[in-house]
Amino acid sequence: MDWSRILTNVVAEAFTPTTAAYALGAIGLNIHFGLTGLLNMGQAGFVLLGAYGFAIATIAGWPLWAAVLVAMAAAAIFALILGIPTLKLRGDYLAIVTIAAAEIVRLVGRSTALTHLTGASSGLRGKDYKETFQGASPLPDATWSLGPFDYQTNASNGWWIRIVAWFVVGLACLLVYLLIRSPWGRVLKGIREDEDAVRSLGKNVYSYKMQALILGGVIGAVAGIIYVLPRAVQPDSMGRTMTFLMWTILLLGGAATVFGPVLGSIIFWAGLMLIKTVMRDGVPETVMRGEQIEAFGWVIVGVTLMLLVIFRPQGILGDKKELAINVR
Repeated sequence: MDWSRILTNVVAEAFTPTTAAYALGAIGLNIHFGLTGLLNMGQAGFVLLGAYGFAIATIAGWPLWAAVLVAMAAAAIFALILGIPTLKLRGDYLAIVTIAAAEIVRLVGRSTALTHLTGASSGLRGKDYKETFQGASPLPDATWSLGPFDYQTNASNGWWIRIVAWFVVGLACLLVYLLIRSPWGRVLKGIREDEDAVRSLGKNVYSYKMQALILGGVIGAVAGIIYVLPRAVQPDSMGRTMTFLMWTILLLGGAATVFGPVLGSIIFWAGLMLIKTVMRDGVPETVMRGEQIEAFGWVIVGVTLMLLVIFRPQGILGDKKELAINVR
């Protein structure tokens, strides 16, 4: 078994654009759940809207900055539409509504009636919307090496997208850090703990929840942009499974923490790569085929999540006193 190659693959997985995108999506979810106590089970809907908004605007000829604003605006409008009738719901009821809303976005996106706009179930090809982002790169066209990692600078999955993706993750972490320490963030924590008490102090709980929903959704939309830049916009890849994985990442790293979602995303994807690579090299094909190893890797992820929730529900960096689910 070539451990050098295995460890190289694992470390490479830890800083891919996909890992950064999931970290961003989990940061948005952290604002919803970790800070405010909103059980949003439809974060993938915001991610998908961000991806569609960016891709469609770029294909229509809009510049990069305008396409990013379109993606963020689409998520904000979706949050308003979703939040106005539902934010008075609590717990499981809100979770059910958000799952349904995200599924509506996915099904509308793959509808044949919108093939000219969204590409239906086939989605939108990456080469149709990546040029503006790649054109904004200040890096020369070349192949750069950093240790064992060799990537083209401006390729779809190269250094430029990695630099931008992790820079945006850093900005999002800074934003969460500032929010947690601000009066606004303290009100959100109060809502998470006991919204009736916060309401009795004269605070507009509904307004604060709406602000948190919009902010977390906009961050999710930016995650959608990062997610589709190395690939195509395919609606079924941003469905219920994506939301489940973001919740796994958030709970793994720790809700209501600054770096928990980032650490959770890195450990999740690097660990999954380690499991699959070791099994492919160490398990004979007569015992388990490649597709079975792929499925078994996800089984291990599910078991790990169960053990995590049972024995350390606050996650790696979390504080059990900060866990909103304890006070519901």
